[in-house]
Amino acid sequence: MLAIVGIAVLVTLVPTARSLARQRAEIAALEARVAQTQVDVEALKAETEKWADPAYIEQQARERLKFVKPGDRSYTVIDPNATTAPTSTRVTVAAPRADASAPWYGQVWQSVRIADRPAAGATPAP
Repeated sequence: MLAIVGIAVLVTLVPTARSLARQRAEIAALEARVAQTQVDVEALKAETEKWADPAYIEQQARERLKFVKPGDRSYTVIDPNATTAPTSTRVTVAAPRADASAPWYGQVWQSVRIADRPAAGATPAP
């Protein structure tokens, strides 16, 4: 009789304990997610505070959009020695031009055919 009562108690408690363990794991995962979200919110608040400053907005407009104030001059220096890609993959594109002696509609058709081949005339850079 005692064995039957023990088995009944085990049958009742094992699923409940398993469910409790699963719920605790879910709670821990959700708490970690909440903590990460709070960190993200703080970072976004700091970014919002930056964008509230007119000097920061002006700086970003100058850097990102190349805006200048009236009367200012903007210079863009292009370094021919700078490599943005390895030299083996750099390509210089020199697509052929449409024949200038052809009539205008012929030039348009030739430009359409050339545009259909974007790598036409491409040669590897030295």
